[in-house]
Amino acid sequence: MLGFALRGLAAGAAGTTALNAATYADMAIRGRSASSMPETAVEKLAGQTGYSIPGEGEERQNRLSGLGALSGIATGATAGVAASMLGPVVRRLPLPVAAVLVGGLAMAGSDVPMTQLGLTDPKSWTSADWLSDALPHLAFGAAAVWTLRALGRSRA
Repeated sequence: MLGFALRGLAAGAAGTTALNAATYADMAIRGRSASSMPETAVEKLAGQTGYSIPGEGEERQNRLSGLGALSGIATGATAGVAASMLGPVVRRLPLPVAAVLVGGLAMAGSDVPMTQLGLTDPKSWTSADWLSDALPHLAFGAAAVWTLRALGRSRA
């Protein structure tokens, strides 16, 4: 039997995969570049904690890129576990509503820290900026909720 944390980790993994797929599809469709925000956040957090990212030039940038991606995976896993803790609520809500709730939770988990670090200001975002952020997080929510519901049924 899977505990709520393991179900949450599975939901977070599914959600993160869906979010990444939606983000890469957006990049392919619109021809936009990848966001450098995760690497910038890692670099800023490292500086604030007195930790230095080793290396120079491309080697250091590659480390920042890897750490930025890993921080996204950690955020997704955390959001999945949080959604699993809300299990009864998530199961009772209609799928679209639950997907918005869980997607919003994941979106807050990434956007609030970025705002607190002074790296972004959602008040200044355009509609396109909001869509670029909200739609992948909605994909996260849908995949995470579907996974939680599927794993919940497997326990019965």
